[in-house]
Order: sequence, then C-alpha cells, then structure tokens
Amino acid sequence: MLPLLDEIRDDLQLVERELNKVLESSEPLLTETSSHLFKAGGKRLRPAFALLCGKFYNYDPERIVPLAVALELIHMATLVHDDVVDAAETRRGTPTVKALWGDKISTHTGDFLFVRALILISRYENPMIAQELARACVMMCEGEFIQMDSLNTANLRNYLRRIRRKTAVLIEASCKLGAVATGSPRGIYHPLGRYGHFLGMAFQVTDDILDMVADEKRLGKPVGGDLRQGIITLPVIFALRESPARKRLAEIVRHARKTPAAITEAIEITRSCGGVEYAFGVAHSYLRKAKEQLNKLPAVPARETLERIADFVKVRSY
Repeated sequence: MLPLLDEIRDDLQLVERELNKVLESSEPLLTETSSHLFKAGGKRLRPAFALLCGKFYNYDPERIVPLAVALELIHMATLVHDDVVDAAETRRGTPTVKALWGDKISTHTGDFLFVRALILISRYENPMIAQELARACVMMCEGEFIQMDSLNTANLRNYLRRIRRKTAVLIEASCKLGAVATGSPRGIYHPLGRYGHFLGMAFQVTDDILDMVADEKRLGKPVGGDLRQGIITLPVIFALRESPARKRLAEIVRHARKTPAAITEAIEITRSCGGVEYAFGVAHSYLRKAKEQLNKLPAVPARETLERIADFVKVRSY
C-alpha cells in the first residue's frame, strides 16, 4: 500500500478482505486462478480513488466498499485478458495466469472476475453507477480494438484515444462514482471525474515512459515491452517526428518482429532526441489540469491526498 494512502488504510484493508472473499468459487481451480493476480499485489489505486472521493460528502464505507471492490475486479479482469492477448509471461514480477494455466482458463478467469463485479454493482439503487461503469467497460473494449488496429504504426490521435479508453476512463469512473455512491451533488462528482480523467491520462503516459527507462525489477516486467508488441507510444511518436535517426526508427517500428537489438536501438534513438522529456512534459500538463479540478472542491483532507497522488504520478518509478 502506498504511504500516501494512510488516510484510508483501514478501509483499503477492508477492500482487501472483501476481494479475497469474492474470489472464492465452488470450483477450486477457479478460486486458485482468480486469486493468483490478487496475491501478486498491486497499488489498488482504483479502489483508493473511490474511497478518497467519497470523503468529499457523506462518507460511509458500507456504501463505497462494494464499489471499490468491483472497480478492482474490473481492473483485474482486464489485466488477465490483456495477458492473453499480449502473450505476457510475467506481471508484477510473477508468472501470469496465462503463463501458468493457458489461454482458455485465463479467459474464463477474466470473465469470472468481471461477473463478480457486476454482482456487487447490482446492489446500488442509483442507476448512474451501473451506467457509468458500463460506459467505461465499453470504452475499454474500444481501446483494445484501437490498439490492435494501430500496431506498428504511429498516430498521435489514435494514441490519445487509446490511452483514454484503456486507462483513463476507469480511473475517471472510480473518482466520479466514489462521490456518487455517497449521494454527492454534481458540483462535487463532476470535478472529481475530470480529475480522474486527467490523472489517468498522465498515469498512462508515465507508464509508457517507464517502459523505456525503468529498472526492470521495480517495474515488474521487461522494458521495451510496448515496442516488442508493436505498441507505439508517445516518446516514440515524438522521436519519429524529431529524431535525426527517424528513418531508421521508422524502419524498426514497421517490422512486426523486432529483435532485442532493434528494440534497444529504438529506445536509444527515442531517448537521445528528447522523446522521454517531451512525454514527461505532456504528462505534467495533464497533472496540472487534474490539480485545477481539485481547486473547485471543498478543502477536506482527501483533497490534499489527491494532490499528493498527482505528485506521485509525476515522479513514480514503478
């Protein structure tokens, strides 16, 4: 758990306990596969956002914890499915469900996690919660198709559409619905949703940067993974426009199969022309916009925590 989440430590531990419960199935193998990613840990940022954003109005853990658990289940389901699509062998430094049990079991495990989330969401009377999560899930599916359709090609518009759908939309929903679950008015949940959108965009841009510059042990996966899969991210898009070696970089990008040496060369070209610094600048711009949304909200302790989370995204190394 991140130290800056001390304000909601007890409630996050409650989320952990509830997650452990809902991952149980009458089928032992399904319990084992569903619990595998959970046991590998994680930042639990989406549940944390829901809990923190509930602090701006009539905070009640009983109202928010089911939503927080559902959000993490949806996130976990997308990770399990992504690992099948990407043929990923490790995540968070441990073997993936796909690596241990194969594609079929992984796919059904992801489906199980998603349906468990639906059961929790069905408890809420406010239709906005189900509607917003449904919209977010549809957009996440669209993000996957955008990614598949743009492999080994560089397009800034598609990149921004993709990261909004694959990452930002669920963080936005987490922030917005955490407030909605407490019965907060639009003047509270709307800025929180916008905060989540901008922070989610920045989070994915920094994730794409870390794929090029991070320590592999801290990152929990090999660097250069995006390029290896044909996913062209913001630093590379900049380098393809500005680098003196952009023709060579374009040649590497176009190849469906990239050798380790080619990936290393592409990363060096990208870093040497300022692609990483450019992407950091874009991330910082999103984070500034996220903080501007917080200025519209009451000065409760949770607002300071959300500001600190934005600062963490700005400097994170994992």
